[in-house]
Amino acid sequence: MGFLTVAERCPVCGLELARGDSGDGPAVFLIFILGFVIVPVALMVSMRVDWPLWLTGLVWGVVILGGTLGLLRPAKGVVFALQYRYRRAEFEGPPEDTPGHGAGHGDSDSDRNSGA
Repeated sequence: MGFLTVAERCPVCGLELARGDSGDGPAVFLIFILGFVIVPVALMVSMRVDWPLWLTGLVWGVVILGGTLGLLRPAKGVVFALQYRYRRAEFEGPPEDTPGHGAGHGDSDSDRNSGA
């Protein structure tokens, strides 16, 4: 299994995780979060310390790569959890290859409210 590969099914509850798709969400979130945190720190350090340009690039390159690789898996997990929380029908609906799968089918909220 790869670094960012998601299991087909949850070993505990059997939920089909292969139906979820995080896309570029985790990477985009990390770009914004790490950029917001690391850029001001890098600017403050560069104002106080007179490092050569190659050393500055090396140090902050390692910090950014380490932060990105360290946080990418948890960020992907958070995106999957949010996707399951707010779009649960995509995970629990009928298999994608069955007829009738599409908009309006398997929407649990509308099924519950239709009898009221």
